[in-house]
Amino acid sequence: MLLYLVQHAEAKREVEDPTRGLTDKGFRDIALTALFAHDQGLTVSSIYHSGIKRAQQSAQVLADQVHPKEGVSEVGWLAPMDDPQIGEERLSHIHEDVMLVSHLPYLAKLASLLLCGDGSKNVVDFKNAGIVCLKRFDDGHWAVEWMVPPEMAG
Repeated sequence: MLLYLVQHAEAKREVEDPTRGLTDKGFRDIALTALFAHDQGLTVSSIYHSGIKRAQQSAQVLADQVHPKEGVSEVGWLAPMDDPQIGEERLSHIHEDVMLVSHLPYLAKLASLLLCGDGSKNVVDFKNAGIVCLKRFDDGHWAVEWMVPPEMAG
């Protein structure tokens, strides 16, 4: 199984937009990342996001290029402060390649938990609109397959 972890693209400041939608740069960056994913032939069964506007917008731009078989869905365990152990448990029941579009610190904690068994370590340096691909092996352990920040995707 491949798991694609995406930190949402750059969001507006709260004083500018209380819902913190994406900035123009954020839309450009996630579009570059989405095009890169498409060009690499990346396929997923589903794209899951937190439901927060910046993650939802990022997920939709990615879906427009990646075309997930099961579509884009909001799930209740990808918010910035959610418990990564819930995500780990949910992922243990998923066997197809999926993409999670979420936030920090959640993504960093989830990646650390999957890779090291300890969500408090900081093992992946996430970038807005970047993709981190993790691979789950048959024995259940995870490894980093590759990482691409948006500046390398374009």
